[in-house]
Amino acid sequence: MQRRRRRIWTLLYFLIHGFLKRRFCFEAERCPVEGPCLIISNHVTTWDPLLLASNFPKTPIRFVASEHIFRHGLVSRLLEWLVAPIPRKKAASGADTVMSCLRALKAGDSVCIFAEGDASWDGLSHPVFPATGKLARMAGVTLVTYRLEGGYLTLPRWSKKLRKGKMNGRIAGVYSPEELKKMKGPEITALIDRDIFEDAWARQRREHIRFRADARAEGIERGFFLCPQCGKIGGVKGVGNRVRCACGLDLHYNEEGFFEPAAPVADTAEWETLQSGKLRELLQTAEGELFSDEGASLCEIGSAHHESRLGSGKLSMERDALVCAGKRFPLAGIGSMAMVKANILLFSMEDHYYEIRTEQVCSLRKYLMAW
Repeated sequence: MQRRRRRIWTLLYFLIHGFLKRRFCFEAERCPVEGPCLIISNHVTTWDPLLLASNFPKTPIRFVASEHIFRHGLVSRLLEWLVAPIPRKKAASGADTVMSCLRALKAGDSVCIFAEGDASWDGLSHPVFPATGKLARMAGVTLVTYRLEGGYLTLPRWSKKLRKGKMNGRIAGVYSPEELKKMKGPEITALIDRDIFEDAWARQRREHIRFRADARAEGIERGFFLCPQCGKIGGVKGVGNRVRCACGLDLHYNEEGFFEPAAPVADTAEWETLQSGKLRELLQTAEGELFSDEGASLCEIGSAHHESRLGSGKLSMERDALVCAGKRFPLAGIGSMAMVKANILLFSMEDHYYEIRTEQVCSLRKYLMAW
């Protein structure tokens, strides 16, 4: 199987390397490690696995991937045959995924984990899962830390529009199993956080890279749902290169990714801080329904990635419950919640695993943040 994947990767690398370089203005720094290794990277776009893999021309990599990619019939089976991704239920315990990673590494495969668990919404990296350092220590292979730079402004998570600017893939650190054995799990976790941390805005203030595209602000409401001027939820909309609200807010989203004027917020990181605080205040004082959206579909994900459709209709958040398609889920009973892309919300309750999906442009993220 490893031999087959190596042949497949050699062919894929030949086919996609030039495309990625042109399409994303991407420069990759090749990794000096050729044997099996554990790779841990920051996460910014849906293209990250292919971009990262271009740093490893001789090393086929098994990526830990959200289980939703295994629910697309023939396409999923082809993907499994080609690159054998390791499934991870994003809103559930990751114990099975950890064991799968360890088995793959023991078998001589290289494994990559985007250990933040979620692609960045605001241009800042977030801390990796606390147990990541323990996994790296247990793996008994070389640890490679990797940092993608420029990805957030090339393809923001809330947008479907690619921007022409500049992206880099950097090998941040290479650590031998012997080095890792001398460290404790939390120390390795802190080292990983340091290596892969990326602040898109600090970088932009140093480099001033232009990311060219039309309609740059369209879709921004998927991630940023609270108006930074009036505080209304659901009033903001990206129109062309501008961010507007009925209260009179009108910001230009420029080619460097900053807002003009720089008030009430200068960038999406500032907006994230503001809307998080306002939402927290709302949850402490509001009664009844806090916000809602139409056109949501609800299904339960069973064994072997099987989907059971439960209904569709209104999705709403109450102070103590999530309600979708007439079904009520008490917040106290939801064990975990996460998002895939910008329009899929996943959550677990007891032994059940659910998915809420919407095709219209709205912010499912506000439900995750409220939870």
